[in-house]
Amino acid sequence: MVESSTSRFIVPGAVQGVLLLSQQPLSLWGGIDPKTGQIIDQRHDKAGECAAGRILAIPSEKGSSTGSAVLLELIRIGKAPAAIVTCHLAPILALGSIIAKELYDVSLPILLVSEDSFAGLRDGEPVQIETNGTISSLEQSN
Repeated sequence: MVESSTSRFIVPGAVQGVLLLSQQPLSLWGGIDPKTGQIIDQRHDKAGECAAGRILAIPSEKGSSTGSAVLLELIRIGKAPAAIVTCHLAPILALGSIIAKELYDVSLPILLVSEDSFAGLRDGEPVQIETNGTISSLEQSN
């Protein structure tokens, strides 16, 4: 579980989903198929996985500012992650999420957590992100 004192929202929201945890930064421009949400960067540790509807946890974003447009398109067509968790500021991702809220009234939460909290996440775990910034396991709360 990630305590709210060690996390804060870049873009607020509450959501449930299954973690897709990567140990590598990800560029959405050239790293994710904007039509499917599948990770297409063959050098990435989650190549071939689909981020659509999952809570994507990456240590940081990388790459082009065009990643905002890719995220916006993924949100528009319903193939975006349910949320993004990262341990470094993510202005490119935040911009895509903020514009989607304005254009489509769709919220995609982006949560900033400490490196220690990020290390405690488990790939494939069903979790919820609460409005106070806490990540909790759905398996433990049942």
